[in-house]
Amino acid sequence: MYTQISVIACIFLQLFLTSLAAPAKNAKIIKYDSEGVNQDGSYKWSFETDNGIIAQEQAQVKKTGELGVQGLYQYTSPEGVPVSIVYISDENGFQVQGNVLPEPPPIPSHILKALQWNAAHPEEEDEEYQKNQKYKNKPK
Repeated sequence: MYTQISVIACIFLQLFLTSLAAPAKNAKIIKYDSEGVNQDGSYKWSFETDNGIIAQEQAQVKKTGELGVQGLYQYTSPEGVPVSIVYISDENGFQVQGNVLPEPPPIPSHILKALQWNAAHPEEEDEEYQKNQKYKNKPK
């Protein structure tokens, strides 16, 4: 009898502890700021929740007329790992950095050697190739 009560108590304790470790389904926003979209296209926003999620982003129009965006977000994964991601999107594309992103493998030495050789020996125009190009797009 005592063993059955102990087992049932352990099961309830496990269920209780599991519910404490479960992520909050309805986190409350404890801080929120927003500005824009302004006439020039720029904007800024940020928020923070009571379960530790932080996110922010801002955008500005560059001299080229393109929008440059940068931001970050942070949270704790279900495994308990702190996640931090920083990103930029501009004329150079989308660039992201973070502590949980995989690292690319190193470039093999034979590929590096080939790239160096190609850089040192730029392709020269072949005269015969140029002669044949005039027939390639000949009207029919």
